[in-house]
Amino acid sequence: MSRTAVGVPTIFGISRVPWQIRFVMLGCIWGMSFLLIKVGDEGFAPVQVSLGRMVFGTMILLLVLLTQGVKLPKGGLVWFHVAIAAILLNSLPYSLFAYGELHTTSVLAGIFNATVPLFTVPIALLMLPNERLSGQRLTGLIIGFIGVLVVLGIWRGAAGGELVGDLLCLGAAASYALGFPYTRKYLTGRSDSMFGLVAAQLMSGTLELAIVAPFLSGVPTTLPVKSLGSILLLGTLGTGIAYVLQFGLIRDVGATAASTVAYLILLIAVAAGILVLHEPLAWYQPLGAVVVILGIVRSQGMMLDMQRLRMVKLLVQRRQ
Repeated sequence: MSRTAVGVPTIFGISRVPWQIRFVMLGCIWGMSFLLIKVGDEGFAPVQVSLGRMVFGTMILLLVLLTQGVKLPKGGLVWFHVAIAAILLNSLPYSLFAYGELHTTSVLAGIFNATVPLFTVPIALLMLPNERLSGQRLTGLIIGFIGVLVVLGIWRGAAGGELVGDLLCLGAAASYALGFPYTRKYLTGRSDSMFGLVAAQLMSGTLELAIVAPFLSGVPTTLPVKSLGSILLLGTLGTGIAYVLQFGLIRDVGATAASTVAYLILLIAVAAGILVLHEPLAWYQPLGAVVVILGIVRSQGMMLDMQRLRMVKLLVQRRQ
């Protein structure tokens, strides 16, 4: 049983694949997830789609635990924080995207997923005392949210089912954004294996959805092959293997470089929706997506500068 030096397990020989290929694989897997959600919605209720992907994803993570000796965290308090993280990062956003795609396209769902960093900045400012709002970050936020309004085509009016779907997808992005600083505040820096924490998170999210699903949708009466296959891929790849790829990339190239996969996810989601599902794309939607990305780049640029400054100060202090 092999494990990496930083506690990230290996599985199926993935760690031996060059990181550039794994980067593209992760972007394609997560980018295709919005298409798979759309197809899953055709045969199952949205909460069933979310529960199915969690079940299959959890099975992959449990396989890693059993074969590689990774241990689950211990203690009631840590499991409480894990359960909250599961709501914010799994069960709630997965369900919001699934419900949202009943009313909007997978293309727009992928675009709105790219807004997560915009929501993360103000939430982190509120939750993490060491975060500061600079002029550059504020400018980036303003630019980014102008881009969101362009994607929404706000000048067309605020009515219709498509707007409901768009807002649900934005709600999913906001949930992710709340989950990241929550996890950073309460779960990072622990002695527990981070991969074990993620496995516990998926287990908690699966249980959460299993509890609420019968009240929201009942039990499926049919099992359409195409939709079931989509959920199987969504879970095993998008919620299972993707975590293994993500941890490996963070280990090999760092969290900052690994996070840039979000831009590839956006491109794949848009291309898949248009080419495979033949979904429409209005002229202002890709324009708004570009504005969103510009806002994210500007707001995150200052964040990276602050991180480098902290590292330099730390090195100077150590030398002194």
